[in-house]
Amino acid sequence: MKTKAYKKILLTVLTLFSWILVTSQQQADSLYSYIEIATKNNPTVLQRYYEYEAAVQKIPQVGGLPDPDISLEVFLSPMEQLGGNQLADIRLMQMFPWFGVLKSAKDEMSMMANAKYELLKDAKLQVYFDVQRSWYELHKIKQNIRISEKNIEILQTVERLAIVRFKAAPGGNGYSSSDRGQTPVTSQSSNSGSSGMNTMGNNSGNSAGIANQAPASMQGNTMGSSTGSSGLTDVYRIQIEMNEIQNTIEQLKNQFITLAARFNSYLNRPPDAGVTVPDTLISDNFPLSQLALSDSALSKNPMLGMLQFEQQSLDARKQMVKQMGYPMVGFGVNYSVINKSEMSVSSMNGRDMIMPMVTATLPIYRRKYKSMQTEADLLKSANEQTYKAIANELNTEYYQAMQLYQDAERRTKLYRNQQQLASKSLDIMMKSFASSGTDLTDILRVRQQTLDYEYKQMEAIADNNISIAWLKRLMAFSQ
Repeated sequence: MKTKAYKKILLTVLTLFSWILVTSQQQADSLYSYIEIATKNNPTVLQRYYEYEAAVQKIPQVGGLPDPDISLEVFLSPMEQLGGNQLADIRLMQMFPWFGVLKSAKDEMSMMANAKYELLKDAKLQVYFDVQRSWYELHKIKQNIRISEKNIEILQTVERLAIVRFKAAPGGNGYSSSDRGQTPVTSQSSNSGSSGMNTMGNNSGNSAGIANQAPASMQGNTMGSSTGSSGLTDVYRIQIEMNEIQNTIEQLKNQFITLAARFNSYLNRPPDAGVTVPDTLISDNFPLSQLALSDSALSKNPMLGMLQFEQQSLDARKQMVKQMGYPMVGFGVNYSVINKSEMSVSSMNGRDMIMPMVTATLPIYRRKYKSMQTEADLLKSANEQTYKAIANELNTEYYQAMQLYQDAERRTKLYRNQQQLASKSLDIMMKSFASSGTDLTDILRVRQQTLDYEYKQMEAIADNNISIAWLKRLMAFSQ
């Protein structure tokens, strides 16, 4: 009894440990763990961070007073004076800019540092989006490979039925599976090989083209024969189709390796580092209220924030330039070292002299100050136009992302229903193929439609998630 109890406890512990191990591995390979790695290791993000830190270090540089000026004059032969012999002069002078110059300079550098911080935020958001987009594209390729392998399995089933049908037909030659190696192999690529590699801006535009690729390929390879073709010809046609799909699978695997290398580059990892993609993908949700276009929808975008801070820095610069046109005032002290003179009877004989000093600059050359103010005004005007241009680009991207989002939602619902109907039709036709003589061409056509709809449904879900990631990137939605 104790042995059985110990075995149960051990089995429970092992099961719990395995579950924890699998769960931790899944969490380590999840999308958001990849995003976290990219945020910490991406070179572009690190570059923006160091640029921001360097900009912060400029604030105390411009906010400090100019270095004091100290001079030392030594007389090789003491200069005889009424109160003694002067040996040396020591002079210390500190210049003070006009009131507000240092504050305006600090304000300018502070705004520039804030602009650098906005660039850092923009780099992070771009990395978030690039990682998500590449990850969903990897998922498309993986699903394409899975469906292509499933396609081969279905064709193998159809092949077995075709062989049975051929043997059962009058005058059958007893075709065996060993004849497969003698069948011709075509080099034409399958239609589903490139559908998973659409880029962000072309996803919605390519969806219609993808929908038409599969029927065209099937018509060229398997749909052209007449319904009266012999059973052996049907077997050969099935094998030709399987060879083409196998070639497509190899192409997709190569595409997966290439895209995985780009994905790893965002994480600053070796190109051949493993990337885990789940077998299923859940459609992401984003409240429609947050997707509604309004004046504040894109106001948090870091690029607009950067330009706003640059505008404020230019205002501070203009104020600083205006204040620089006023005199700088300097305060100092002059200390004269004097020895006693035997010839002097003055009461000041041998006493060192201390002389306070005040100095001021004369900014009489006004052209350079006016030119500096004009430069600041022109830069402000240029900044305003840049702001408008980027705002227009963001609005355009927003509409593109919304179009992709709405199109993906529509396609998800459509292809889910289409896939269910085609799957039911295929089941009925497969059951009647060997008995009632259903034409192979019809089975292959419905089979291709079923798999195409299944893949397009997965592709639409991935496009939906990419569009939501795009919208979050535009609106600087925190992850």
